[in-house]
Amino acid sequence: MTDSDLLDLAARLAQRAAAAILTVRDAGFAVEHKDDLSPVTAADRLAEAIIAEGLREAVPDIPVVAEEEVSGGALLAASPRYWLVDPLDGTREFAAGRAEFTVNIGLIENGRPKLGAVAIPATGELFTGIPGTGAWKEDAGGRRPIRARQVPGEGLVVMASRHYKDDPRLPRFLEGRKVQRIVNMGSAVKFCRLAEGVGDLYPRFGRTMEWDTAAPEAVLLAAGGRCTDFDGRPLAYGKPGWENPPFLCQGAESPGAA
Repeated sequence: MTDSDLLDLAARLAQRAAAAILTVRDAGFAVEHKDDLSPVTAADRLAEAIIAEGLREAVPDIPVVAEEEVSGGALLAASPRYWLVDPLDGTREFAAGRAEFTVNIGLIENGRPKLGAVAIPATGELFTGIPGTGAWKEDAGGRRPIRARQVPGEGLVVMASRHYKDDPRLPRFLEGRKVQRIVNMGSAVKFCRLAEGVGDLYPRFGRTMEWDTAAPEAVLLAAGGRCTDFDGRPLAYGKPGWENPPFLCQGAESPGAA
């Protein structure tokens, strides 16, 4: 399969999983907690089953690393090429009845995001991207290219985690920057808003896992944005334990920026 074929596959499965999540939401569900105290629902498990089965059937030579399988004790290791799947990113938001949850399917190649698909079930949006090729948004209005923006003269629109909205590190980090407003929300939606040019900065201080970021980082990079640790290094994938360091996502660089 070509990269475009693989992206189409990821997009189709993300949309199928999104539809299944909405079915579970409409029927009602219980919230359980995993060993790390993070929430999990039937929607997480159903979406992951749809995605993992679909990927393994279509491209059996590419391993799948999926959140709930790892949480359930599966001993999965990184390889030169593999899928990273978060079947329901933002389970807290989903359980609280909010719209900020996503389905994330990313392909990693040699430790970096190769392509990704991010569905937002509650709004019917789908974001896809291949770094170096392009990024797209699909919704009721059709499919169109998207691009991260340079910071407007009015100042930064900062996307910040709803779960960490009172984190004292955020105002310290923003000192000296011209900020238009701060928008608090959950899940990978924040990456997507930067990718489509309605946000400028997303600093993440709290814990995330590689399956949280692989697909949305691919979309942001494909749209001309950036994602690094706080020392300016690209995020590496395939780390022991799958845990990310704190990171910083930004829109497009200004001309002549270092």
